Amino acid sequence: MPKSAKCLLIGSTETYSGKSATVLGLSHQLQQKGLDIAYSKPLGTCFSASGETVVEEDVQFIAHSLGLPTNRVAATMLALDEINVQKRWRGEDKTDYRQLLKQQYLQISQGDLVLLEGPGDLTQGHLFDLSLLQVSQALDAAVLLVARYNSLGSADALLSAQQYVGDRLIGVVINDIPPEQLEIVDAQLCPFLEKHGIPVLATLPKSDLLRSVSVGQLVNQLNADILCRRDRLDLMVESLAIGAMNVNSAVKYFRKRRNMAVVTGGDRVEIQQAALESSTQCLILTGQLPPPAFILNRAEELEIPILSVDLDTLTTVEIIERTFAQVRVHEPIKVQCIRQLMTEHFDIDRLLSKLGLTPAGRLT
Repeated sequence: MPKSAKCLLIGSTETYSGKSATVLGLSHQLQQKGLDIAYSKPLGTCFSASGETVVEEDVQFIAHSLGLPTNRVAATMLALDEINVQKRWRGEDKTDYRQLLKQQYLQISQGDLVLLEGPGDLTQGHLFDLSLLQVSQALDAAVLLVARYNSLGSADALLSAQQYVGDRLIGVVINDIPPEQLEIVDAQLCPFLEKHGIPVLATLPKSDLLRSVSVGQLVNQLNADILCRRDRLDLMVESLAIGAMNVNSAVKYFRKRRNMAVVTGGDRVEIQQAALESSTQCLILTGQLPPPAFILNRAEELEIPILSVDLDTLTTVEIIERTFAQVRVHEPIKVQCIRQLMTEHFDIDRLLSKLGLTPAGRLT
């Protein structure tokens, strides 16, 4: 009978810290080491219809990116949404998710390592017995925590998490560190955490690309009309600029930014012109006023999509900022970036040692 795989649960101290990105980068390294891995995300938050079935988008994307066969991927058990939460409150959902989790784990645990993507933070999922600690206890899983760097508060969050997770915590990834803070993190924060029994397996610098969103995502979130260059919705937007000032100020402002989405009124033709001659990935026009023909022609030449929204500027900006805050990793260019970052900065050998795994040596 084949031995059961070891289990590594990847959690985070707060939502949108970079768990999926860590899973993608780490899985790639494990495969490069010749290890047979499986993947599961028991609790889902981002679902979409695919034919007659409903799938968790992260699970589908990660399984595809890693080329995992179906017997190495477990379906998400539960959508964490209002309907399911209320069913649990009312006592209509009496499912023993802990038992279901164990059964599902047994189906995919024939390889070397099962990577489980945990809930959004330390407490999410407790209602269904699927919080980080509950999952790790049910499957006897080691825990790797991903934390987004936020200055002094990072130590507090990780020390609290260590107290909560206990001996199951085998390491942390500190993510999204601004370049100017990298030195102090490596010289002071990491030694402090190591001294307190928290192994730091990676310190990852902030990446504008990983925090970017595609023009296509903005189209969907804003329900925007595409006025030109529908073929360039794959362009990645790294920053947001609001064209509400005079044109001279706008030119100076735009020059300081790169790969931006510019939100301005449909009547602000001079701002639109200045934006097109800057590092702009898309122009978003409010007020339902069409731009003049020469603006559309110039945008066509420069391959810059122009979007039109039936929203005021404030609402448009709020939606875009919310999209940036909930950014996902579902673009091939981001996958390449993640793999490179993790290869350069993640101590894979230290992780394998802590898990008691030996590289198979089949791949280089």
